[in-house]
Amino acid sequence: MIRILQCVNDMHRAGLETMLMNYYRNIDREKIQFDFLTHRPQRSDYDDEIESLGGKIYYAPRLYPQNYPKYYKWMKQFFSEHPEYKIIHSHIDAMSYLPLKAAKKANIPVRIAHSHNTSIDKDFKYLLKQYFRSRITTVATDYCTCGQEAGKFLFGNKDFTFIPNAIEVDKFLYDKDLRNKKRAELGMKDEFVVGHVGRLSYQKNHKLLIEIFNSLLKLERNALLILVGVGEKEEEIKKQIHELGLDSKVKFLGNRSDVNELYQAMDVFVMPSFFEGVPVVGIEAQFSDLPCIFSDRVPKEVKFNSKTQFVKLEATLDEWVKSIERTKNIERNSKAKDLQNSKYDIKVAHSILENYYLDIVNKKGL
Repeated sequence: MIRILQCVNDMHRAGLETMLMNYYRNIDREKIQFDFLTHRPQRSDYDDEIESLGGKIYYAPRLYPQNYPKYYKWMKQFFSEHPEYKIIHSHIDAMSYLPLKAAKKANIPVRIAHSHNTSIDKDFKYLLKQYFRSRITTVATDYCTCGQEAGKFLFGNKDFTFIPNAIEVDKFLYDKDLRNKKRAELGMKDEFVVGHVGRLSYQKNHKLLIEIFNSLLKLERNALLILVGVGEKEEEIKKQIHELGLDSKVKFLGNRSDVNELYQAMDVFVMPSFFEGVPVVGIEAQFSDLPCIFSDRVPKEVKFNSKTQFVKLEATLDEWVKSIERTKNIERNSKAKDLQNSKYDIKVAHSILENYYLDIVNKKGL
């Protein structure tokens, strides 16, 4: 058995983390085992399940600039105490430079950088991230990506391997009875439900989403917006909603374990992101046969459902609202037969990652 050290921020319920768990549940764990190197001091949503599947979780210091000397010291000791790790697979985009540099110093032979985005958050580490992005190919030995645009963004002209953001398809297929049940649980009757699933962060552009929804209400007085997720912008978003008098029209549902059922309750999925890789939630929503409206900053390669459309990020609010209005009364149905053998079905895709690791092991003689 080969143990792969998956490097993440934490293992809370979010797109990347859920995708990793989908693969973890489905790979042959007699051949390949995942362990997780996280950068948060507290336990996360998936930690219990990881341990039940035989995985180990390690808690490294946070990746704050003032922590970097401490971080490298911690990583040096970690690798000296864990010689079993010959492969580290890092999923923190430009920040992967730090753990992969530490792994290079420790002579870890396989250091995989995985790109999940097409841009960088504009936070206090923005300039550092740009520098790390420019240096990522000096510390990684192999490159993976969720999509072509994400791969080119982080790795330039390097060869990279496409690993689909695969999901457990059967959990998401449209079910009218489940829709009615879920809407009843949420206290919904005949409301037109606009949904969004994603971290409450700069990247997801909730400010524009709220403005779009406010304009929609002029035409659809019974519209309701549900937001699934948590994040650093939560108070700012709530303030905007309050100032617009929308408190009774917006539901904050937090992090949920029933996201697959929440898609059923929605009537349209709207995602006006500033940037994305290939968003897992976009794949989930499409498998639910839910009409989806993405900004044009979301790579077109995410689309596989005819009910999906793209709107320019700079479009007027009226244009966004018209796109939403066009989704009204679209009938949804189960796509089970049409989507068999999809690259985004984990039953098919798990072998892509499994074979990728096994090929590396054979080529490197690990």
